[in-house]
Amino acid sequence: MNIHLLPPADIELDDAISYYNEQLPGLGDAFYQEFLKTTDIISYFPEAWRKVGSNTRRANIKKFPYLVLYVVEGQDILITCIAHQHRDPRYYAERID
Repeated sequence: MNIHLLPPADIELDDAISYYNEQLPGLGDAFYQEFLKTTDIISYFPEAWRKVGSNTRRANIKKFPYLVLYVVEGQDILITCIAHQHRDPRYYAERID
């Protein structure tokens, strides 16, 4: 399966990495590695996470309070959102299909 970050998910990923690196050098890199592990698991088992919409699924990033929203379209996994779990859900509600 091919993973694609859709705007603004790519910006959200960069922002989270930058934020964690500002808090502690190297922590953003650790966040990115956990994000990659999460997307690897999603690519192998795309149907494993619960649906939060008719087509959207939600996976949590281990060790960090972030979630990944994604949609499976054929052989593609489209990441629509990367958000802090304490963020108001209205922030990403319109990206749930």
